[in-house]
Amino acid sequence: MSTTWYECKVKYRKTDETGAQKITTEPYLVDALSYTEAESRINEEMSAYISEEFKITNIKVANYAEIHPFENADRWFRSKVSLLAYDEESGKERKSNMYLLVQANDVKEAYDNTTSVMKGTMGDYTIPAISELPIMDVFPYFSGEEGELEQLERFNALKGSKPEVAAEIVDNMEFEMAPEEEAAV
Repeated sequence: MSTTWYECKVKYRKTDETGAQKITTEPYLVDALSYTEAESRINEEMSAYISEEFKITNIKVANYAEIHPFENADRWFRSKVSLLAYDEESGKERKSNMYLLVQANDVKEAYDNTTSVMKGTMGDYTIPAISELPIMDVFPYFSGEEGELEQLERFNALKGSKPEVAAEIVDNMEFEMAPEEEAAV
């Protein structure tokens, strides 16, 4: 099952350490099947954290192949991983890029975490870039914990649902025929 991540920007009034309030816009990441569901999920998730009014200012698809949270880390980094493959037809080496979202405390730790994630990879790869992202939090559909059976069932129902198709109407009603019509049949 492929996962589609949506980056949602949420604008709200935030109180800083000094007690002053300022309006801020922060990006969050949600796992969803569509833009509509992403909007619904971010509304649901943010309602638990923000007691005041908030506004979703932007939703876009985020291009991440995988997301890897790590314990004791509080920042998110985008790791560009270039997979190297040898094309036998042309005899040239080809690169294909993918982006991983990795949680870490600094760039060096992000590099180490990316390397540990890629440890089981059979092919050659390089890590040409790692950059810190302003993502505040990531809301996956499932975190793997118990008690999420209801959420799993809801996900499977949405994923397996198909648009309703109008069924063909079959007329099974019988009418009495007039004597002239019976003679014609």
